[in-house]
Amino acid sequence: MNSEQNPNSEQRLGGGGPAGALPAEAPAPAPVPPASPPDAPGTVSGRQRLRAGLWPPRVSRAQLIVALLLFVLGLGLAIQVRSNSDNSALRGARQEDLVRILDELDNRTQRLEDEKQRLDDQRTELENSSDQAEEARKQTLEKERQLGILAGTVAAHGPGITLTISDPSGAVESDMLLDTIQELRAAGAEAIEINGVRVVANTYFSGDGGELRVDGRRIEAPYEFEVIGKPQDLEPALNIPGGVVQTLEKEQATAEVTRAEDIVVDALRPAEQPDHARSSSR
Repeated sequence: MNSEQNPNSEQRLGGGGPAGALPAEAPAPAPVPPASPPDAPGTVSGRQRLRAGLWPPRVSRAQLIVALLLFVLGLGLAIQVRSNSDNSALRGARQEDLVRILDELDNRTQRLEDEKQRLDDQRTELENSSDQAEEARKQTLEKERQLGILAGTVAAHGPGITLTISDPSGAVESDMLLDTIQELRAAGAEAIEINGVRVVANTYFSGDGGELRVDGRRIEAPYEFEVIGKPQDLEPALNIPGGVVQTLEKEQATAEVTRAEDIVVDALRPAEQPDHARSSSR
C-alpha cells in the first residue's frame, strides 16, 4: 500500500527547526593555561644556581693578594693611630706644663736664630775684610772669651736679673735649686753665680733643707742668684704657672726677681786640664 506524502507536512531533522536550518554553534571553551611541568630529574633551579655560585667561595690568586695587601695596610694604619693617640708624651700634661714647654721652645728657637745671625755676620766680616788673617784672630779671641765665660774661668758682666730666695723654714731642697738653674739655662742664661759660687756645666747640688751645698761648698739662705741674660726672657721663665716661683711658694719660701742693667758675675773657677783628652787640631 502506497503511502502518500503530505506536501504540507514538515520534515524535521533531529526534531529541530525548519528544514534546511543549521544547528546553533556552542561557545568555545576558555583556554586553560598549561600547567608548569614539574622539574625533570637532573635539572637545576635558579635558587640552586645562586646558592652554588655563592658557596663555597671561589677566590683567585689575584684577589687573595689584594686582600692581603689591604689587610696589611689597615693594620699599619691602626697601629699608627693608636701610637699617636696613646703614647703621646703631652697627652696627660697639665696646662701649666704645656705653657712652660712652649715658652722654653720659643726661647730656644730665638737663641738659635740669634746664633745663626751671629755666625752669618762673622762669615761676612771674614769675606769682606782686607786682612782676613787679622779678622780670624780677633774672632778666635772673642770665641775664647765666650768659652771662658761658659767655663767660669773669666769674669762677666751684662744685663740680667737677681733672684733672691728666702727660706725661713728650711724647706728648700737641693733639687729645687737645680730646677731653678735648669729653668734659667733654658731661658738663655749665659752666666750664673749662687752665693759666690760660679755655676758651670758640671755643677752639682747636695744636702738637705737648711744645709745645702754647691759643688761641695756650703751655702746658707737667703740664696742669691746673679744671672746674666735677657731680663725679658729670664723673669717670665721663673714666673710662669707651675714654675719656680710658685713651687717655692708652696714650700713656704719666697722668691723675689729684680731686673738690672748690669749684673757682675766675678766668681771664678780654676781652669782644669783634662787627664786623657787631647786636641785633635793640627
